[in-house]
Amino acid sequence: METRAPYVLIGSFVLAAIVAVFGFVYWLNNTGGIGPRTNYHVQFQGPVPGLLVGAGVLFNGIRVGEVTQLGLAPDNPRFVNATISVATATPVRADTKVGLEFQGLTGVPVVTLEGGVIVAKSGELPTLIAEAGAGQSMTQAARDALRRVDTVLQDNSGPLKDTIANFKTFSDGLARNTGKLDSIVAGLEKMTGGGSPAQKVTYDLRAPDKLGPAGKTLSEPLAIPEPTAVAMLQTQRMLFSPVKDYPGFAEFLWADSIPKLLQARLIDSFENYDIAHAPLRATDVGQAGYQLLIDVRRFRIATEGEPQAEIALSARIVDKAGKVIASRLVEATEKLDKIEPAAAVAAFNTAFGRIAKELVGWTVQAV
Repeated sequence: METRAPYVLIGSFVLAAIVAVFGFVYWLNNTGGIGPRTNYHVQFQGPVPGLLVGAGVLFNGIRVGEVTQLGLAPDNPRFVNATISVATATPVRADTKVGLEFQGLTGVPVVTLEGGVIVAKSGELPTLIAEAGAGQSMTQAARDALRRVDTVLQDNSGPLKDTIANFKTFSDGLARNTGKLDSIVAGLEKMTGGGSPAQKVTYDLRAPDKLGPAGKTLSEPLAIPEPTAVAMLQTQRMLFSPVKDYPGFAEFLWADSIPKLLQARLIDSFENYDIAHAPLRATDVGQAGYQLLIDVRRFRIATEGEPQAEIALSARIVDKAGKVIASRLVEATEKLDKIEPAAAVAAFNTAFGRIAKELVGWTVQAV
């Protein structure tokens, strides 16, 4: 015996259940949900684009109800009347502010309520008046702003044309006088010390290479530490006495500070005399039997009277025990044809050549 399924009855039950679920959801979200409701009349003094029955009502950002009715005001078709249903516990007052906001990327409109302190009379439900322009969307606000800007530009087109013409005249004047402006700017940079720095020119001190045959050599290793000098001599600049700035020396630099330069060229001089018994540098002082200690007294150009290069050194020879076995003052001067870098360096080379030759001979005899 075959059992016949009641398909019609089952289908009807399923459809009824679906309709009931959708109806419950719609009622819960749009028709009041659970709890008592209160209706208020709202009037918008302008268009309300996109507002529909069922749109949400927010109080201070919290959903409290929905729009239940919309229509045009019979006495003024520019106005829109709306009825909203909100939870009775919502503190709506006679002076509650009403607005319209557009939420999300699609700009879905919702009615917004905010604040209010004036309590309406008992039994009387106030009509809430929305703020002017409450229904204006962001797009419409942008259009209105651009329209106002366009109106301002139209009203001031003449002065704007004159201003642009003045700018053009000014820019043409600048273009015609570009060379003069460059000269003015260059002069200001020079006066204030600005602009790119001048290229420095480096000069070296030459060690003498003709010191005669090495008749006598150093009996023990000799070290020449870095000479001592006052702070003024710890420089690469050319020094003058009395102190003064001379043309051509602003970019002048010795190859190293004066004490280090003298140390290097004195060692070169001893090597030129006898490379097999050349003195050691400061880093090898512990291996030397003697030290040649130099103190720099003068290394300058004297300009009082006839200009000349002056070099003055104090020399002492000490043994491993620190005992001074010999001391000597060596000085040399050389006249300058003119005060300029090349002539000055040539004079210092000549003066240093005599000092180096004297120190080499004296040291070899003492040691």
